[in-house]
Amino acid sequence: MRRVWHQIRRVGIAVAVAAAGLGMAAAPGGAAATVNLSVWGGFPEIVPVYQRAAADYDRAHPNVHTTVLATQLRDYERKLAASLPADTAGDVLEVDDTTVFRYIDAGLIAKAPPEIASFVRSRSFGAAAQHHATVGPDVYGVPWFAGIGAIFYNTDMFRGAGIAGPPRTMDEMVADARKLVKKDAQGRITRSGWSLRLFGAGSGVAEKWAILAWPRGAEILTCNAQGKCHAGYDNDAGRATLKMYIDALYVTPFDSFDIKHDAEALELGQTAMFQRESWVVGDVAKNAPSLKYMAAPMPRDKRWGTIFNPVNLYVPQGSKNASTAWDFIKFLTQPQYERQLLQDVGWIPLRQDVNYDPVLVKIPQYKAFLFQNKDFVYWSMPALKDFDEIETKLADRLVAAYRDKSLANNPDGIARTLHAAADETNSILRRDGIYAP
Repeated sequence: MRRVWHQIRRVGIAVAVAAAGLGMAAAPGGAAATVNLSVWGGFPEIVPVYQRAAADYDRAHPNVHTTVLATQLRDYERKLAASLPADTAGDVLEVDDTTVFRYIDAGLIAKAPPEIASFVRSRSFGAAAQHHATVGPDVYGVPWFAGIGAIFYNTDMFRGAGIAGPPRTMDEMVADARKLVKKDAQGRITRSGWSLRLFGAGSGVAEKWAILAWPRGAEILTCNAQGKCHAGYDNDAGRATLKMYIDALYVTPFDSFDIKHDAEALELGQTAMFQRESWVVGDVAKNAPSLKYMAAPMPRDKRWGTIFNPVNLYVPQGSKNASTAWDFIKFLTQPQYERQLLQDVGWIPLRQDVNYDPVLVKIPQYKAFLFQNKDFVYWSMPALKDFDEIETKLADRLVAAYRDKSLANNPDGIARTLHAAADETNSILRRDGIYAP
């Protein structure tokens, strides 16, 4: 189920710094009841945005005391799994599109009240953001930010290798990586030409693989209009993508398990480029402010585009402070907090009627994440309740494959590896009654 992200229009508007007017709880005698509002998230880097909004909101509502709790994403996902069924979750929950579906399906996430539903369906949000906040005819979440993939590259390293600019095709990206890699006298890689995601927490490994497989024509799941799916990577495109990883490690190496990876590698000068979401910009600003680098849209192959992974704000069905929670969520989407989210944190806000130009002038790397072209597709993972299980099990198999030197120059071995993974994916789909060849 491919979803196209519509352009974020940068149109300045005046927005009053006021509550959404959804109604606040009152104590007997007309005095406002004390409300202890809790905001939970899985992206600790966003805490300063929440804290600023919470302080402003509490000043405007003296009876409200807002606390913010954010943990690392995998810990947060486990916390949600335990607390939502027990009605002990926070009042405002930050949840990504693929994770929230199981909780909506179980009746644990509240539908948005009419005022919030109208706000989500307004021109403040694009069609894709609205789509991802909605299940059937009902709005459940308020769009907050999206993870969007692009290429980060060290401009000094590219210039030193005689490469004029970022790669425009997947083949160019591999060729550039081979020019950019550095080795010591013993042939050990000291700087990767392209830092691939080779290990890490759960499903992220599979997601990063899928982002590179998609341009070639593969995807984790291929789904029909009825929402039934099958593994979409047991094909030439999937095999070519896994071969690229194996070649990068063992045949014509430009990456290694023995050096730093991802944003840390970019910041330490141990890679020339890698693919990741926009949060890297904020991370570099904190950890390597003098680094000379840029970002560019994902290269093309048979198709051209990148992942659009939205995160919305929800209220659990069991919240005792639901009206205040929805009020705070709308308060949080005001321009000053949206611009802070982009400038200071680096996630791409989903509210489209905010003027982001002052941030883009200051930090041009963000333009790669707002790239628009008629042929460029912003695609998403399917929203299935067991997609995380599918993605995590595929990731386990990919991590094992990356360490399997016997797959070098072994197309049959690569084919068997992906076929076995696809069988596992399809068995989960059959179990859930949503498999279609």
